[in-house]
Amino acid sequence: MVLVVDNTVLNLAIPSLMRDLGATPADIQWVIDAYILAFAGLLLTAGSLSDRYGRRKLLLIGLVLFGAASLLATFAETPWQLIACRGLMGVGGALLMPSTLSLLFTVFPPEEQRKAMAGWSMVAMVGVVAGPTVGGVLLNHFWWGSIFLLNVPIAIGAIIGALLLIPESRGPARSVDPAGAVLSIIGMCAVVWAIIEIPVDGFGSPRVLGGLAVGVLALTGFALWEKRSAHPMVPLALFKDRRFSGTSFSIVLLSFAAGGLMLALTQYLQFVLGYSPLKAGLALVPYAVAATVFNVLGATLGKKIADRTLIALGLAVMGGAFAILSQVSGATGYGLLIVGLMVMGVGGGLAGPAAYTLLMQAVPAEYRGVGSALNDTVQQTGGALSVAVLGSVLAAAYSANLPDAVPESARDSIASTLALGPDFAAAARAAFTDAMTIAMTVGLVGALAGAVVALVVLPRRTNETADSRLEARAS
Repeated sequence: MVLVVDNTVLNLAIPSLMRDLGATPADIQWVIDAYILAFAGLLLTAGSLSDRYGRRKLLLIGLVLFGAASLLATFAETPWQLIACRGLMGVGGALLMPSTLSLLFTVFPPEEQRKAMAGWSMVAMVGVVAGPTVGGVLLNHFWWGSIFLLNVPIAIGAIIGALLLIPESRGPARSVDPAGAVLSIIGMCAVVWAIIEIPVDGFGSPRVLGGLAVGVLALTGFALWEKRSAHPMVPLALFKDRRFSGTSFSIVLLSFAAGGLMLALTQYLQFVLGYSPLKAGLALVPYAVAATVFNVLGATLGKKIADRTLIALGLAVMGGAFAILSQVSGATGYGLLIVGLMVMGVGGGLAGPAAYTLLMQAVPAEYRGVGSALNDTVQQTGGALSVAVLGSVLAAAYSANLPDAVPESARDSIASTLALGPDFAAAARAAFTDAMTIAMTVGLVGALAGAVVALVVLPRRTNETADSRLEARAS
């Protein structure tokens, strides 16, 4: 809940940050990506630590750090101060997130895990609704920092709930793997950093290629070390399981398809349609409702329909949603937009529970913290790729579609162009919707690619747990 509320409110606040904090599009991207960088870089280490020292313990530490960093963010006076606070929030998120799925799959038996996943997804969807709605009220009546203050009472409530309701859970005692932790942090941070830099410097730039080279070398070293280690942080044999590796790849493409969506749509609602932050938040409620309903339906159908089929179907439906959204313009208004978003909610609801349940069922019980972290890592990698690629496509296409009369200094974002005055408003809105069409087409390709991967890679029979498979091998 606390992580979803934060991310949805942040998307809604992008125009306010541009106006009130003087943030440029590059600053906004770093406000988003500083969190992703810290989160993705530390996830594997955090997941391993949760297995070793206690999943509830790491959950509580993460919540405390996340809430404290959110409080600090409210006092930021420059974009770079806010970026630093977002990085600390990413550290807190990395500590708490792996414990969520691992605790669910530890506490609930296999026959109830899909129900637990539906509840997990429903709470996330409540966050999707509550974030924009409450955030819109705050942005209408208070300064932008109030959206981060919102995280503090939620974090406090989560801490109290964890202490009262959640049993401690950990894997069998094993030695800490400091070398593996260092290599994984360097590798993931370098790869995600390189992805983030692609829109700024281009794929062929020395900075991007250098970051990718460092990341690949570190992750290769990590894999070689883990293969030889007597107590590996991550059991690499997981990747030989088609359920795990195929689902991971599908989740990357799922996250890529959906990750950059709100980056474009919140700006469309406020800058093109002229909605207030509150109205923009309420405009997203039908999408969240559709996603919630179909998360429950997807979890129910998972007992009768193969996970592979649900994942492929959900991604194909998401592709249809991107096709609808690619036709949105200033003239179509809210009607076509919400149709596309509701279809997107249907597709995500069908694919999400099946994908996450299938991935976690492939992980042995003693590695569930790491397994949850791997799930989160592939999601964040897809999200970082999405923000980098779709954000870059959106910015480049927007600048290219503006008339020559627009000064170079006002071509980097629709907020900058609109600040020139009413003479440029029509051109700015038209250029933005044209650019959004191109970005949605990229999302369409990603969603359909994910559907193909699910059909080709995932096995037909996927109802066996990792533990039962290991027991069968032993016998």
